[in-house]
Amino acid sequence: MSNQKPHKQDEYYAHGNSMKDFLRSLFIANARPTQGRVAVRDGLDVKRTMHMVMICLLPAILFGMYNIGYQAQIAIAAGAAAPDAWQLVPFNALFGEITTQSSGSSLFLYGASFYFPIYITALSVNLFWEVIFARVRKQQLHEGFFVTALLFTLILPVNTPLWMVAMGISFGVVMGKEVFGGMGCNFLNPALTSLAFIYFAYPKVFAAKEQLVAVDGFSGATQLTQIAAKKLSFNDYSWFDAFTDPRWLDAFLGFQPGGIGETSTLALLIGGGLLLLTRLANWRIVVGVLAGMILTASMFNLIGSSKNAMFALPWTWHLVTGGFAIGMMFMATDPITAAYSNKGKFAYGVLIGLMCVLIRVVNPKMPEGMMLAILFANLWAPIFDYIVVQANIKRRIARNGL
Repeated sequence: MSNQKPHKQDEYYAHGNSMKDFLRSLFIANARPTQGRVAVRDGLDVKRTMHMVMICLLPAILFGMYNIGYQAQIAIAAGAAAPDAWQLVPFNALFGEITTQSSGSSLFLYGASFYFPIYITALSVNLFWEVIFARVRKQQLHEGFFVTALLFTLILPVNTPLWMVAMGISFGVVMGKEVFGGMGCNFLNPALTSLAFIYFAYPKVFAAKEQLVAVDGFSGATQLTQIAAKKLSFNDYSWFDAFTDPRWLDAFLGFQPGGIGETSTLALLIGGGLLLLTRLANWRIVVGVLAGMILTASMFNLIGSSKNAMFALPWTWHLVTGGFAIGMMFMATDPITAAYSNKGKFAYGVLIGLMCVLIRVVNPKMPEGMMLAILFANLWAPIFDYIVVQANIKRRIARNGL
């Protein structure tokens, strides 16, 4: 061990033992850059970054747990039966079975009963693999596994079997991250790699409509699935009509079936906005994703199709359906797997927005396209950076007459 005393600056940035020190250590990362010739601009480290991302995810997590109970209550009112699930043993003992008269707090705890086993499973398996690789490589254990497990569980349907959660996170962490060197060396988003694995390995189980609502005998469907099946029509519907449409408002707030933490665009924008304010997420990527999505959706609206209802879906609905919001604010902005150059970030975002709409519209069997769009863009991120660097080199050579 080193006998050197900790520097005063290290003590200042440390988490400390008080709540004041902890909060300071979180927000000091947003301190103004130093001026002049000083190279060190910030005290931001991996631990503080992960803490902030977890805090930013809280609105989506809390709403997601409530929405699980709320969707179950709607299903029970429609004739579904309360499930006889082991996760509900403590809940039923304390509050009794969920009914149409259950309060908001009961709905929240009902959702928590299903969510926490999924998160604990993902976190435990993720931690297991992180410890294995850290010991083999004789490296420190980084806090990234907290965020990876959170993001993965928030994009899962509530009835995903726990063995499938374990399989997915194992594949994503090992094959999408650790085999490339671990933290900071991976070029694919581990949470999305986990989702892609179980999506394609177990499509009948994972994509079943019974997975979306935590009750027995009820098949829910996302709005994207309903639109692709022509159960929702958007003919003669302008993008701004959404703002007076109560269905759009419900989708924006998140009162719809879907992934646990991806239904509420409002909650995700609140958390994502905090990420942007603290500069942990880059605004160029978010603007690029929005621009790519709006341009591509508008183009399909102009082309139109009598056979494919997804052509008529306006950009305002693309924004609030599926995993677009969580993908735009939390997945695409992953600093490790995104492009590094400013121009590359914007191009990377545009590609994600374009690919998301393209997959949704052109392949009705896969109405949720955000997952594949981001993974595809992850592969292009180094290419964008290479193009930007080469263009800078050529411009400087031309400017200096070399």
